[in-house]
Amino acid sequence: MSWDSYLDNLVAQSKDSSGTAHADKACIIGLDGGGKWTTDSHSCAFKLDAGECAQIAKSFKAKDFSACQAGGITMEGVKYQFLREEDKKVVMAKKKDHGAVTCQASKTAIVIGHCPEGGQQGNTNKAVAVIADYLESLGM
Repeated sequence: MSWDSYLDNLVAQSKDSSGTAHADKACIIGLDGGGKWTTDSHSCAFKLDAGECAQIAKSFKAKDFSACQAGGITMEGVKYQFLREEDKKVVMAKKKDHGAVTCQASKTAIVIGHCPEGGQQGNTNKAVAVIADYLESLGM
C-alpha cells in the first residue's frame, strides 16, 4: 500500500474557505525508529533525512520533548524553534522565513505537515490532526 496518497489528502485538508492550502509538504514516519512510510518522490513530500526522522521518533516514543525544547527540531536541514507540545502527542515549531511545522503521533506513526511562511499554521494543525486521528482510528 502506498502511503503517499495521504500527503495529497493532508494538503487538501489544510485548505481554507477560499481554497488556499496552508500545508505545502508532509510526510509520515514510524513511531518506532522513524522509518519513512511516505516516499520522497511525491510532489508534496517533506524530505527529512533518516537522522532527522530518528530524532523526532525518539522524542515522540519517549514522550519527552526536552531535547526539542533545548535545541529545536531539524527538518530538511532547517532548525525550527520549538513552540509547544500538547498532550504528549502534538508538537509545533517555527522558523522565520521557512514557515512552521506540526507533528502529531498516532499509535504507530507520526504525521508531519509543513506550513509555508505566510500560511496559517492552524489550518496545517487541523489537517495533520485529520490524518493522525484517522490512523489512530484504524489502530495504527
